[in-house]
Amino acid sequence: MAKNILITGAKGQLGSELSELFSQYPEFNFIPTDIAELDLTNKEAVASFVSEQKIDYIVNCAAYTAVDKAEDDIDLCYKINRDAVRNLAEAAAGKAKIIHVSTDYVFDGTAVNPYQETDATNPQSVYGKSKLAGEEALWTVCPESLIIRTAWLYSIYGNNFVKTMIRLGKERPDLNVVADQKGTPTYAADLAQAILSVIVHAEKTNAFPAGIYHYSNEGITSWFEFTELIHQLAGITTCNVHPIPTSQYPTKATRPMYSVLDKTKIKQTVGIIVPQWEESLKRCIERM
Repeated sequence: MAKNILITGAKGQLGSELSELFSQYPEFNFIPTDIAELDLTNKEAVASFVSEQKIDYIVNCAAYTAVDKAEDDIDLCYKINRDAVRNLAEAAAGKAKIIHVSTDYVFDGTAVNPYQETDATNPQSVYGKSKLAGEEALWTVCPESLIIRTAWLYSIYGNNFVKTMIRLGKERPDLNVVADQKGTPTYAADLAQAILSVIVHAEKTNAFPAGIYHYSNEGITSWFEFTELIHQLAGITTCNVHPIPTSQYPTKATRPMYSVLDKTKIKQTVGIIVPQWEESLKRCIERM
């Protein structure tokens, strides 16, 4: 019988990219939901949905991701990033396996080497703290779950850095972009593929690889270098991009200065190949 896979946050960047892949996996029955179909902050609704639909896997892509807004919108941020995760965990306990998407913001960004799953967390923003609280809520209720932390997510869907830089590059002759924050962009289509590879692996081996994993594309860059390549690939030649330090671009929430993630564990456990960020960016912009 086809396994039932619940996708939450199905209209977001990652949820939309997952939806694009459904046809490639006819062995699964995908059930995409967003707030209109299922309010994750409603504990009873979540419990009855998971039970009635006989869900085997939950891929939780739903999150409050407005990082700066979260500094003021604390209650809602925690409702979505912590309480909703607990609701899913309680509904899934003993019934369904959970794959939950988390973030590099659980770290303080002071590292000099790529973050491993075992490194100490120390979030510096409300968003980061709420996401870590979500991870902890999930572990407490469903220790056999799987968490994938990712960073710098972009896609052809939703609002993201790539789309913003293309728009601003067309509108303005000059752009100042932070050059001293290092990380790796993640193409949501690649992450979606990785998530489905985890489920395929679990079905083939009859063993769900619970634990924390890191996933972004390969390589390392800055927001400034990222923008330069975005403009080059998008054919934008009328905008000068200038590197600036973080100190010249104050934001409400503290950003990690370094958020490169070590992908060794997911590559070895699931046997996936992770594309270089430059190649993935090229594929995304071609789709736009």
